[in-house]
Amino acid sequence: MSGLPRALAPLRHRSYRLLAASMGLSLLAQGLWTVALVWQVVALGGGPAALSVATALSAGGMLASTLLGGALADRVPQRRILLGVALLQAAAVGLVAVLSLTGSLALGPLAAAALAGGVATGLYYPAYSALVPGVVPPADLLAANGLEGVVRPALAMAVGPAAAGLLVGAFSPGVALLVTALTSLAAAACVAALPTLPIRREDVGAGLFADVREGVAYMVRTPWLLATLLFASLMVLVLMGPFEVLVPFAIRDQAGGGPAQHALVLAAFGIGGAVGSAVVASFRLPRRYLTVMNLLWGLGCVPMVVFGWTSSLGLMIAAAAVLGAAFEAGTVIWGTLLQRRVPPALLGRVSSLDFFVSLAFMPLSMALAGPVSGVVGLTGTFLLAGLVPPVLAVVAVLAWRLPADEIAHPLDVPTEEAAEPGVLTGRA
Repeated sequence: MSGLPRALAPLRHRSYRLLAASMGLSLLAQGLWTVALVWQVVALGGGPAALSVATALSAGGMLASTLLGGALADRVPQRRILLGVALLQAAAVGLVAVLSLTGSLALGPLAAAALAGGVATGLYYPAYSALVPGVVPPADLLAANGLEGVVRPALAMAVGPAAAGLLVGAFSPGVALLVTALTSLAAAACVAALPTLPIRREDVGAGLFADVREGVAYMVRTPWLLATLLFASLMVLVLMGPFEVLVPFAIRDQAGGGPAQHALVLAAFGIGGAVGSAVVASFRLPRRYLTVMNLLWGLGCVPMVVFGWTSSLGLMIAAAAVLGAAFEAGTVIWGTLLQRRVPPALLGRVSSLDFFVSLAFMPLSMALAGPVSGVVGLTGTFLLAGLVPPVLAVVAVLAWRLPADEIAHPLDVPTEEAAEPGVLTGRA
């Protein structure tokens, strides 16, 4: 496999192929679960309130477990965490699938499964992020994150939901849930085939809460990390509510569309994200990686203004594609940056802080979108969502002197591209 293009170079490594397969299956299960949950709630006679409870429990579980997951990822072999997560998801969803197929399922067990799935997701992300640098060399990290950026929207937002819809329509929500559980079990099998890599940390004597405090302290004293997380959290606050809550109303009121047209806009966002990820993964990390990343996120929000003034569905679809491409392209650089510059002993905790900040501000953004649009209107809200992030990005880059930081810490220099990761070859 030595002749693979740069974007596929991580697949040269057997351990990464197994890890990528487990990640893909987990994302597929996530997409299956999203649609199966909705129609299982409907089949049980539940409405929007019942579905809100289940989704809120899932989000709450992620929020509650992610910081703990980061601490665990820095003191427990990440393979064990990923294996436990996949088995937990398979068991929880498998149980409700059996109950559904036997006609014994109620809303309570379904909500409990949603909570378990949220807790598992909060544990998964830090462990996965911390494990990737152990199975691919530094030169392939950008491509590995790019592959994830391509696969994530394809499986979680397209293939998984579409497959679940077909299974629900042809059979029942219970069958879709059973397939979801079996997919999680297949992900567990891929993780089980991985070697158990030693943790890249010498001192694990402190407690979990002390570990979390250490991660927070590292974030606060590291300018590039603090600046990017502060900017990204404010970007999520300004952007995600309008995109998730208000875009459907813009499609309905301005373009005369409905659910099918909304699905096209979301699909364009996912396809754009996959393309943006693939493009970034095909090249070396930019020399000005901090500046490029923050400006990609900031300027990439500008297409949001389109939803505020156009009545053309085509323009809305194009805007969503550009937004998705910029967002995922910046995210690929961000994931690689964490894996290259954060000390290995802290990577799990820093990754969990990244995940936690995004989760914490997303519900607030959703809650504020409606009231803000009531005050300034849809057009005004979309203008804020599109034009505030670029200003925040420039402030972050200049106020924390990120150009000087990236010059002092270059990541585009040649590395041991042909070498296997040190933890697999016995090197320190």
